[in-house]
Amino acid sequence: MDLLSDVAAFIRCGRPTSARVSWRAPWGVSFRASPGSAGFQVVLRGSCWLLPEEGEPVPLSVGDLVFLPHGDSFGLADDPARPLVESDCGVHSELFASAGFGGAGAETVILSCGYLLDLDRTHPILGSLPGVIHLPSTLGSNPELRAAVELLAGEIDNPRPGTDTVVSSLLDMLQLYVLRAYFETQDEPCTLSGWAAALADPAVGRALDAIHRDPARRWTVESLGAHAGLSRAGFARRFTGLVGQPPLAYLTWWRLMSAARMLRDSDASVAEVAERVGYGSEFAFGNAFKREFGVAPGRYRRQSAVA
Repeated sequence: MDLLSDVAAFIRCGRPTSARVSWRAPWGVSFRASPGSAGFQVVLRGSCWLLPEEGEPVPLSVGDLVFLPHGDSFGLADDPARPLVESDCGVHSELFASAGFGGAGAETVILSCGYLLDLDRTHPILGSLPGVIHLPSTLGSNPELRAAVELLAGEIDNPRPGTDTVVSSLLDMLQLYVLRAYFETQDEPCTLSGWAAALADPAVGRALDAIHRDPARRWTVESLGAHAGLSRAGFARRFTGLVGQPPLAYLTWWRLMSAARMLRDSDASVAEVAERVGYGSEFAFGNAFKREFGVAPGRYRRQSAVA
């Protein structure tokens, strides 16, 4: 798979959750920080204000989407000066639900979605994201994202046979579309790491895509550089500067992260996993895996099954 597809499949664990919430003025609610989670807030009707943990209030209108990738605390209200009541829930417990709160005034309907993240497998691309990503509704922009939101809202409003699978798949799509939209609209590198610049850089982007599409290939710095259209030395400097680690270090890390996912999610033998991620022997794979995770592959699988 390509990089963003891998990241979308890689970072989530457990069931996603979502709710369609109707708020009626006057209303204001605060949500506690929830480390190890990420969430979306999408305005389906009316308007409101996002009150981030840091920074100025953000006005939201119909179609606006907010992504909070680090589980930071935040507030939502019909008025930025409204006193907030603390919510008694962080990430919702249901795959999809509907609820209503507030007074008897103007209505705002929000689609609220949550993900639990596996902090042991978090891709560094997430660390490059700000605490709040606001994607305003602009006519003609991000049509795939808007379509996914409409389909998701429709399924939650009118559950039918198969809705569980549809909602879960649409939430995965929503996450991917948000990441794509964010990185495509960045004019400057992210401040915490170079991932926005890395994805936008034609040479490094081609190398990252090649690694994710074929991690088992016997890549060298020279062959990756050739794939990127750069000299060995020039490519190594450019890749390390943007990604934050040398090409082969990133390749090794990604192979082991991919192996961990296979051990958790498939019945492939340890030998098969080793081959699929590019190791010539089960012994070499076992040593590398233990250095990264602190346990042998077989024990990691057993511990994951218990968890």
